[in-house]
Parts: sequence; C-alpha cells; structure tokens
Amino acid sequence: MTSIVPAEAVSPPGRPGGSPAPSTGSAGSTGAAGGSWAGEPAPLAPRARLLPALAAVYRAQLSRARVARIPLLFVATFQSVGIMIMMRGVVDGGTEARAVVAGSSVLVVAFVALNLLAQYFGQLRANGGLDHYATLPVPPAAVVLGAAGAYASFTVPGAVFTAVAGSALFQLPMAHLWVLVAVVPLAGAALSGLGAALGLLAPRQELATLLGQLGMSAALLLGVLPAERLPEVVRWARDLLPSTYGVEALARSFDADPDWAAVALDLGVCAAVGVLSLAVATWAYRRAAVR
Repeated sequence: MTSIVPAEAVSPPGRPGGSPAPSTGSAGSTGAAGGSWAGEPAPLAPRARLLPALAAVYRAQLSRARVARIPLLFVATFQSVGIMIMMRGVVDGGTEARAVVAGSSVLVVAFVALNLLAQYFGQLRANGGLDHYATLPVPPAAVVLGAAGAYASFTVPGAVFTAVAGSALFQLPMAHLWVLVAVVPLAGAALSGLGAALGLLAPRQELATLLGQLGMSAALLLGVLPAERLPEVVRWARDLLPSTYGVEALARSFDADPDWAAVALDLGVCAAVGVLSLAVATWAYRRAAVR
C-alpha cells in the first residue's frame, strides 16, 4: 500500500517531530569551529565613492540624452533667437538690449536644465525608474549631479550661439563673452537643481511637466524683459529666480568697462543658489527613492 503522508511528517523512532539527529562528522565540526558558510550572508561590495559614481552617471546620462535631447536643444536655441529678433523691433540698444541678449542666452539653459530635467525626473518617479537607481551602490548626490550635469552640458552650444547672434543683432561688444564660461555652468547648476527638485517632489508626472513649463516661462518673462520696465512687485519675484543673477552677470559683461566686482558678486550668488538647489534636489531624490 502506498502512503500519501509526506515523508517529512513521519517521525523516525525515538525522534519526535522527525528532527534530524545531530551530525558528528567533519561537517558538524567545521560548523562549530568556523561557522556554517550557508548560514552567513556574503559581504557586500563597498559603496562607490562620489566622484567615480558621478562620472559614471554623467557618462550614462550624456549618451542617453545625446540622441533624445539634441532636437530639443535646437528648439530652445531657435526660440531664444526668435525672441531676440522680435524684441529688436521695440528695443534699440543700451541697457535694455544687453538685458534681452543676456536673458535670451540664459533662457536656453532654463529650457533644457529646468524644463526638461523636471519632466525627466517626474517620468522616472512615475514609471518606477527611481527603483533602478536605488539598487545601485552609488550616493544619491551622484545621481542628481550626474543627470543635472549631463542636461546642463547640452546647453553650452545653444547659449554661446544665442549670445553671439544677439551681440551681432544689437551691435554689442563681444570682447567679454568669455564670461559665459562661468555663467552657463553656474546658472545650469542652479536651474538643474530646481528642475530636479520640481520633478521629484511633484506627486504626479503631469504636475512635474506643468511646473517645469511654468519655471521656464518665469525665466522667459523675468529674464528677457528689461528689469526697468517691470513693476516693483515683479522685480521682487525676479530676484528670487536663480537664473536672474546669471543674466545680470552676462549683461554687465557687455559694458565697455564692466564692473567686475558686481559680476563676481552675481556669479557668487548664482553659485550659492546652485549649491542650495542641488542639495534640495538630493534630499528630494532620497525622499522619492524610499517611497
């Protein structure tokens, strides 16, 4: 007769419950002396350091964005050049022309670093892409800084082209356009941190897209339009926008004899805002990754 009772349930004589007898062989002595290898977890690999992890994330994001974001960079550059051509009909020169050219150049940075990055992180949070980064042994700061740096890097050609085209259009001196070397990365860091924070803190992907569009619109209206023509309340809002100080630094460089102390102060404020916004984005990434 065949039994249908599992073998595990049958207790051997003298051993209630079917528990196996203790082993006295070499395997048991090995377990007593050095511990059983099957019962101990394997040691984890050391966590990656910040700079190597940052470089790896930056290269990965750069290769991914190279195909998907270059067409949008052309759109951002064409948009900024079109705004300058339109403003040429109402602005002749002077401080207003400098503000238009500087604001349009930084607007390329805002379109990519703020708008597109907010959409990217909002999409990552919506489709579970943050889970992939959470499993990697990389610091959260490396993920945020790597993505922000990759997106900001694509703004360099467009910002340079816009500044040169605007200088030629409004007949502004180009001797000090090297200031873009500092303006683009600092404004890009500030706007990238803001865009990443908006995308990570937005409860829905659609809201992240909306916030990115609103941020870019604010950079357009408050950065391109001359400050002298804005109401006092709007000027206060303009001072709160991170890109404002990059715009001011670039606009001052068009003077025949720029006030370099004021330029350095504007760039310093832009750098401080960039550090703060990237820190907030890193905190927002940690908050979103554990949910």
